[in-house]
Amino acid sequence: MNWGPDRWRLYGLALRETGRAMRESLSWGASRVLMGSQSPTRLLFAPQDLRTADPTIATDIYSGFFAFAGRSITTSGRSPFGFVPPSRAWAEMLYGFGWLRHLRAAGTALAQANARSLVDEFVSSRLGDRFTAHETQIVARRLISFISQSPLILEGADHAFYQRFLRIIGHLVRDLERHLRAGALPQQQLMGAVALCYAGLCCEGLDKTLRRASRLLTRELDRQILADGGHASRNPRVVVDLLFDLLPLRQMFASREVDTPEALLHAIDRMLPMVRLFRHGDGTLSHFNGMGVTAADHLATLLTYDDMRSQPIHHAPYSGYERIEARRSLLVADVGASPPTALSSEAGGGCLSFEFSSGQQRIVVNCGTPRIANDAILQASRSTVAHSTASINDVSSCQLVAMKGHWLDRSAARWLLERIGPVVVSGPQKVVAERGERDHVQTLNASHDGYVRRFGLTHERRWQLTADGGRLEGEDLFWGEGSSNPSSEAIVRFHLAPGIKASRAQGGRVVMLVLPNREAWQFTASPGDAFVEDSIFLATPDGMRRTEQIVLALRPHETPSVRWRFERLARSFNPTLPSEPEPELL
Repeated sequence: MNWGPDRWRLYGLALRETGRAMRESLSWGASRVLMGSQSPTRLLFAPQDLRTADPTIATDIYSGFFAFAGRSITTSGRSPFGFVPPSRAWAEMLYGFGWLRHLRAAGTALAQANARSLVDEFVSSRLGDRFTAHETQIVARRLISFISQSPLILEGADHAFYQRFLRIIGHLVRDLERHLRAGALPQQQLMGAVALCYAGLCCEGLDKTLRRASRLLTRELDRQILADGGHASRNPRVVVDLLFDLLPLRQMFASREVDTPEALLHAIDRMLPMVRLFRHGDGTLSHFNGMGVTAADHLATLLTYDDMRSQPIHHAPYSGYERIEARRSLLVADVGASPPTALSSEAGGGCLSFEFSSGQQRIVVNCGTPRIANDAILQASRSTVAHSTASINDVSSCQLVAMKGHWLDRSAARWLLERIGPVVVSGPQKVVAERGERDHVQTLNASHDGYVRRFGLTHERRWQLTADGGRLEGEDLFWGEGSSNPSSEAIVRFHLAPGIKASRAQGGRVVMLVLPNREAWQFTASPGDAFVEDSIFLATPDGMRRTEQIVLALRPHETPSVRWRFERLARSFNPTLPSEPEPELL
């Protein structure tokens, strides 16, 4: 494969980021010279932490059991910071100190003393993976956690520890400002601005820091939160995580009677309906571009702070998503281009993929981002075949570039991948989508160019959802200069939600689906047969769950399109009835 265009695209990004870093370093450096550095003199108040807490976890932590992101260690009396982190996600959570909320929820003197001891131990010792612990986004999260949980940490502490804690906050503020001057990446800039605003509002003596941070916050919100409320990364989880931090921040500005940045107010107002766009009847979010497990309790808590009780938007052209509802049925589709490379560290090749649900039961899903996985599985979860869409020759519609074993091993852009991981360097850029309604039937048509460069093929998909929600019809078409190439094969996949029983009937022309609630659906396709194969749903709290997928295969030079249909049956289907044996896996 010719990596020339991708190489220069990544080089260009590296040069742009370097230039931006230099400009910001000069800007922040000048501000520091003119204004000087500040230290907090007093804590004024602690912001509300909207994330739910579990007091039973406090008991685990006191006994030396630290379980984060699906991994755990037992310290046996040693410091948790003295262990090699079992995973990157585990380290991020440990060093971010968000787990202090569980100790606060316990509400005991023992939990308070334990929290104070662990904070003091981390700050005063040289234990731990300091490289990870001092990354910009983790420093920002630690600063937010320390300020938010300061009542827990300081309860019962003497004056000397109080002054020491203020110095800890001051050091974190200065470290974070230094990181931002050095040129952090976009999401790190936004996270850093939020954390510095927390410090400036909750601490006396950081007024200048607050003014600088407010300007940075405004700039990054305007840059990263799109007009429809989505984030420029196109990751639903990023929107949710940001809201957990931005909602308390809005309240803090009001409590201090400081003018709230208009960008903050407008961003929140746009983001809440966007979260609802992704939400299915079971309370979980659609799995696109890095979205994994939905913490349903967190999400329910978050949406209670929606003052306007906003309705979900259905058309998000800037973020590249569409939502179609009819009675109990819901379809959410990805009809957007690949995000900017600097924001693509979790993006996937799911263009024209969709999720479909009936009431509280999912039917068609994407595999999602796993909570516990090695690098190979994480990259596989981002591939096109892990999404309910079509691929050509099982090649992804977007290309991820990792550092190992690639030309980047000796590249000037190596630093970029060290900071943000595998990124998307090529993918769909021209994505055209149009929705409408005809005779009370809602329609959505979309196409993308992700396969034009390699195979000369454009993938087009059409959806139609009837007014009663009982029938979803679709069609996949493949056209372009490469349509005459006999070696190109299109594979259309529909990953089924866990718990759905699928069985072939009528020689493969029909697939019967029985949902966990015993609701029955029927899948048909024409021309050709439908096959049922193994699949894996990755976005579960307890690991991965085996499930199934419906697969259609066609060669565009012979069969340029295939029609398919999901239809709800009027009666429950008895899964014990004899059905045609499933074929061997392809």
